[in-house]
Amino acid sequence: MEDNLIKGKEIALIAYLTIIGLIIAFVMNSEKKYEFSTYHIKQSLGILVTGLAIGAIGVIPILGWIISVLGSFFLIFLWVMGLINAINGKLVPVPVLGEKYNEWFKNL
Repeated sequence: MEDNLIKGKEIALIAYLTIIGLIIAFVMNSEKKYEFSTYHIKQSLGILVTGLAIGAIGVIPILGWIISVLGSFFLIFLWVMGLINAINGKLVPVPVLGEKYNEWFKNL
């Protein structure tokens, strides 16, 4: 049982390390589904999708740039909170959007 938690925690931590880390975590988790890592993969994927949306808004002059800068700080905050939760072994959603991420990616 403890080996499953350790393996799930390793995969969860990898999910927060860049887009490539998310892909690697997704592939590693596809062999044997770990509840802990699946949860954090959903959170990390949600942060990535939110980042893409903020990047798309950033192409709009002035207002989009402001939203993009503020959104980037918000994304860093979400990423740090998700990483801290994964390190501490907690299944806690990231603030504000975490529950939505679980809802959107429930079929992962």
